Amino acid sequence: MPIDSNVVLGHRTRIAHPGLVNIYGCCIGDEVTIAPFVEIQKNCSIGHGCKISSHSFICGGVVLEDDVIIGHGVIFSNDLYPQTASCHEQDGDGDDFRLVPTRVCRGAVIGSNATIIAGTTIGEGAVICAGATVTADVPPHAIATGAPAQIVAMRGGFPSRRPSGDAR
Repeated sequence: MPIDSNVVLGHRTRIAHPGLVNIYGCCIGDEVTIAPFVEIQKNCSIGHGCKISSHSFICGGVVLEDDVIIGHGVIFSNDLYPQTASCHEQDGDGDDFRLVPTRVCRGAVIGSNATIIAGTTIGEGAVICAGATVTADVPPHAIATGAPAQIVAMRGGFPSRRPSGDAR
């Protein structure tokens, strides 16, 4: 089943082609848009108003706060030193796996084909340019590009689709 029964879906969340996603064990907020060919794994939290473009992989331990935009083909990792799981631990939950959480703060934008390494925090309103590899924290309102991603400019704020403090 592409969308598992254990997924908590918010109000007015739109999944363009439910048969073309793999979503399980996660919590997805209100007014989220999810394109085809997206995987969202267990132990993820997707905030209100997020947009996740096609072919993106959001692995366990990733938190997207409200109003985050994920471009096409964005990949998150969740283990800094992945190893081959032993035969009886093929689900990745055994001793060979160390989940390292990652956070993308409110209003951040991650461009197409970016890779986000486990354990990083992308600050509020930050922009990760297409193709960047984020290996370290990115401060709020920074614009980062390259591999590894480097800060090239700062934004003077960011547009919000929702008034600050809007509680849902």
